[in-house]
Amino acid sequence: MTAGTHTNMMAEVNASSEDTLHGKYLVFKVGNEDFGIEIRHVTEIVGIQKINEVPDLPGYMKGVINLRGRVIPVMDIRTRFGMSDRAYDERTCIIVVQVEGETSGLIIDQVKEVTEIADDQIEPPPSRTAQAGQYVKGIGKVSDEVKILLDVQRLFYA
Repeated sequence: MTAGTHTNMMAEVNASSEDTLHGKYLVFKVGNEDFGIEIRHVTEIVGIQKINEVPDLPGYMKGVINLRGRVIPVMDIRTRFGMSDRAYDERTCIIVVQVEGETSGLIIDQVKEVTEIADDQIEPPPSRTAQAGQYVKGIGKVSDEVKILLDVQRLFYA
């Protein structure tokens, strides 16, 4: 997806009211898996940019970016989940989210789509044996695929 496509996707989302956002998820790829977060938390999607390192942050917090004059901390989802590092490329994006009144960024491999997943198509997460499992809100079924739905709040505060 290009930066223009990201802008168009978010314009479509922002035109919706809060009620129509229920059941809508921004789906993105990290490694070989599709993850989703509730669209109501997403404020925008931006391409990867210069990240300024800040001392004494946890390893998964890569630093901060300057987004149009606002300093925003960014987390690398790969690192948060204990996955191997991968060089950032033209598909790498930062999903800017709002959680508990705070703005933060999530570095992901590739944005895929905004999709609707009905509540009855979401199953509880599997047993929490893996570290990443603690951030899983549920497993969404979309046709013959599954999307791992993340609890954005727990990504930052667990």
